Amino acid sequence: MNRLIIAVTLSSALALGACKKEPPTVTPDAPQDTVRATPTPTPTPMATAPQPGSQSHFAGAMAGADTIYFDTDRYNIDSEDQTALRRQAQYLLQYTDARATVEGHADERGTRDYNLALGERRANASKNYLVSLGVPESRLRTVSYGEERPVAMASNEQAWARNRRAVTVMIER
Repeated sequence: MNRLIIAVTLSSALALGACKKEPPTVTPDAPQDTVRATPTPTPTPMATAPQPGSQSHFAGAMAGADTIYFDTDRYNIDSEDQTALRRQAQYLLQYTDARATVEGHADERGTRDYNLALGERRANASKNYLVSLGVPESRLRTVSYGEERPVAMASNEQAWARNRRAVTVMIER
């Protein structure tokens, strides 16, 4: 008997479950969103890339090739210098609006006048090599700082070697 009651109950439940339900005649309102919308933050301006032809763009592109170094009392362009100057020339030929100054420097040894003249010869040697590679001379200028702007302050061979240089810098418009 127990089994019969269970069987009737189960079959009734299945029969009722299979009946089609009618949708309500009135639909409830859509649920209200209780979370308040947060304002969208103003995006932080992205850092802009350096302008082609600017000093920062040039320095990044050169990765150290903006400076060439010389032996004591010398202003000749060796093979290592030629490689750096070719990279500079390629840059200047690619960015035709770019103009540059070649700065000549010397170490602290020698007289002020001698070092200014040596810095000028170094700057001119670099400029002339750039011109020989096709860079218009009108886009280049030179300046000599002699011993006045050292990058290394010590008085030893390592510091002097770093200070005997020619540096190409872009002229900002």
